[in-house]
Amino acid sequence: MGRKQGPRKGSMQVWPRKRSYDFLPRVNWDSIEVKKAGEKANLLGFIGYKAGMASALVKDNTADSMTKNKRKIVPVTIVECPTVKIFSIKFLKGNKLIGEVLNENLDKELKRVTRLPKDKAKVNIQEKIEKLADQADNIHALIYSQVKKTNVKKTPDLSEIALSGKKEDKLAFLKENLGKEISITDIFPKGVVDVRGVTTGQGFQGTVKRFGIRLRQHKSEKGQRRPGSIGAWHPVGVRFQVPRAGGLGGFHRITYNSSIVAVKKGGENLKPFMNYGIVKSDYMVLVGSIQGPEKKQVLLTSPLRPTKKQTKKNFELIELR
Repeated sequence: MGRKQGPRKGSMQVWPRKRSYDFLPRVNWDSIEVKKAGEKANLLGFIGYKAGMASALVKDNTADSMTKNKRKIVPVTIVECPTVKIFSIKFLKGNKLIGEVLNENLDKELKRVTRLPKDKAKVNIQEKIEKLADQADNIHALIYSQVKKTNVKKTPDLSEIALSGKKEDKLAFLKENLGKEISITDIFPKGVVDVRGVTTGQGFQGTVKRFGIRLRQHKSEKGQRRPGSIGAWHPVGVRFQVPRAGGLGGFHRITYNSSIVAVKKGGENLKPFMNYGIVKSDYMVLVGSIQGPEKKQVLLTSPLRPTKKQTKKNFELIELR
């Protein structure tokens, strides 16, 4: 049997390899906003919760596909997406925050994650919004999930989301939806999405699993599953590029261009998932797998660099198994 060949794991582009501080990552929205500038004003992201994987019986309606108009089974991931609300409107000038307007009617569960204002003085929100809008050149929304509608937890998650369209259209959209519930069906009814989240934690692992180094000869001194040399004696020290044992998993990663099979209402033809339970809210069916364990929050965003291969896929959902 020949030796296993392949490049080392553990890209130096994402260094250091350590656990992330937050479950939901911050997103650099600049390039995504530029691509979506000519579209209708809408949120470019949404908060979801991974329920688990299933097998989906679908009809392939993809043009020029070898299985066109035929039924086939594909692996899918179910992501529960309860409605979200706008926590505040953020006004930006360049990359600097110049002002923020909070929603008046906030859910009491937000006390678990942030301090709510105690000042009872009435402020004309519309006047404040118009004044800040004249000074700003971009507008973002801070949204929070109504996760209390699911079986996951009660503490909501917050995330800053950019919007598509022109500044005037963004402002009109936020004014219209301030205090209202926003559904996933209004944001991503079809197409592809990028999934941003945290990978499953693997704990303390050695260099073979963590970086994919080759096993040494069976009579090797001081162990097979360790590097032969970690550097020179002089100068003293170990370079950061040398594979070392340490924590594996719990990293922020992105799954690009996941195809959306369907967006359904909660409880429709779904059995309870192990380690998750019943899906009560709206859910999204994505082709393939995504990072993270069950119940982990993920951020669904508009695709940064969509590919023809993924965008032309068109699956009609028949049954989930």
